[in-house]
Amino acid sequence: MRLGIIGLPQSGKTTLFNALTRATQPTGATGKIEIHTGVVDVPDSRVDRLAEMFKPKKTIYAKVTYVDIAGLDGSAGKAGIAGALLNQLAQMDGFIQVVRVFEDENVPHVHNSVDPLRDIQNMDSEFVLNDLIQVERKLERLQEEKKKGAGREKGLIEREQVLFERLHETLSQEIPLRDIAIDSEEDKLLSGFGFLSRKPMLIVLNLSESQSAPQIEYPHQHSMVTALQGKLEMDIAQLPAEEAEMFLAEYGIAEPSLNRMIRLSYDLLGLHSFFTAGEDECRAWTVRKGATAPEAAGEIHTDLQKGFIRAEVVAYDDLMTLGSMHEAKTHGKLRMEGKEYIVKDGDVLNILFNVKK
Repeated sequence: MRLGIIGLPQSGKTTLFNALTRATQPTGATGKIEIHTGVVDVPDSRVDRLAEMFKPKKTIYAKVTYVDIAGLDGSAGKAGIAGALLNQLAQMDGFIQVVRVFEDENVPHVHNSVDPLRDIQNMDSEFVLNDLIQVERKLERLQEEKKKGAGREKGLIEREQVLFERLHETLSQEIPLRDIAIDSEEDKLLSGFGFLSRKPMLIVLNLSESQSAPQIEYPHQHSMVTALQGKLEMDIAQLPAEEAEMFLAEYGIAEPSLNRMIRLSYDLLGLHSFFTAGEDECRAWTVRKGATAPEAAGEIHTDLQKGFIRAEVVAYDDLMTLGSMHEAKTHGKLRMEGKEYIVKDGDVLNILFNVKK
């Protein structure tokens, strides 16, 4: 899972990146494209408890990658976003857009005033315009291909035309592609385009200390809005664990931004966790909600998906209540599931497979 942290200059992108990754990147805007990447363990007490039960040689948490992407300033215009920056943005699974709400006369806003809704709309417009340029270019290529009458099947070209004309109509109304339904076949056709307005978006309102969050209506699908005190969270992230706990208690913060943001990131992308557990290793894995047991097996190793026979499954809560795999089996909570089984959050799986050589 790769999430790009974006926003206008001086909005607090790198501040949030430092809070999430405990990095110490400089927070001043440079006016040029800069990319900082941090890989973070996903905090999950269930992994800790499984490790206590199985006492494995290795304990491995799920990972999330945050990418601090500087260079967007709302000035791409009719040419679209520049190639190097666009390439970085297109690789992300989703975006965290940091929106400035704090006032600071020593840190001027790029538009000379703080207006969160305006800044959100500007970023949406930039992504929509960039996607519209791509769609128009694709429609031109399809038209040329259809005229030539050689190469691909005519019916396939026409199906693509219908799809891209629908995308064009949507984008021309300044509606992000997140808001339209795309079926599985259409998704395959679009997989190589990396449309920016189609990617899930988490809006983070960056507040000063003790500042209340404004009410922001953001009525788009696959989107969320949250708020945090970015500078304070970054300061807390740099502290030793005991001092951080005291700080959180003093400021009435229930949990560090890292925990909350990762949970929101999972929800945003429609993901959840399952586990494998044994004497060698206890590990958390990330899979999309609705994934089947073979698809989950494929997250562990492609051979497990190819040779999938069935999965031994026990719910995490049942395993913790009963205290061991043996007791789970005795009480009928350890069960065999086939290829149609939909993996649930917290399932502990053992994949049975056979790969022919």
